[in-house]
Amino acid sequence: MSSTRTEHYDRVAVVLHWLIGIWLLAQIAFGLLLDEYERGTPEKAMAINLHKSSGLVLGVLILIRIFWRLRHAPPPYPASASERQVKAIRIGHGLLYLCMIAMPLTGYIASNFSKYGIKFFNVWQIAPWGPDDKAMYGLFNESHDTIGTIFIVLVLGHIGLAIYHAYIARDGLAGRIRSAPSR
Repeated sequence: MSSTRTEHYDRVAVVLHWLIGIWLLAQIAFGLLLDEYERGTPEKAMAINLHKSSGLVLGVLILIRIFWRLRHAPPPYPASASERQVKAIRIGHGLLYLCMIAMPLTGYIASNFSKYGIKFFNVWQIAPWGPDDKAMYGLFNESHDTIGTIFIVLVLGHIGLAIYHAYIARDGLAGRIRSAPSR
């Protein structure tokens, strides 16, 4: 773990936060729009494979983010943050990370219980490692959808609280995720 602690996350953490955050919002919106495609059409198959492919890349970025976070200490909380606030923040972030891991994982596993597997960016076929099993596919796909709904609620709460802390409370909590000033 890095021993240098400032009042802000380092640049790598900030870039990963915003890159993954924006990509996750786009991925969730894309996932919700998949129902708009007509079932059984090449367009829907292409859209689903783009969603799967993007999810796999996003999953790798999330693992990189977790690895980075484990090796670099976060900035301290402002002195104004109560123990209760810090505990709530840690629980909220833990749930966000849990969803960030579970969503691509359940989507990937579901894809492996379908005869279609994943056509990575509609170019490279990744054959499924599991049998074509509608029940298992359904279980993991439903889990993926349920986690997605929970994640949407958590993300909206995260954004709402970030706005509150940045513009209403102005207590320094939201400022931790901005880049440290250049020297």
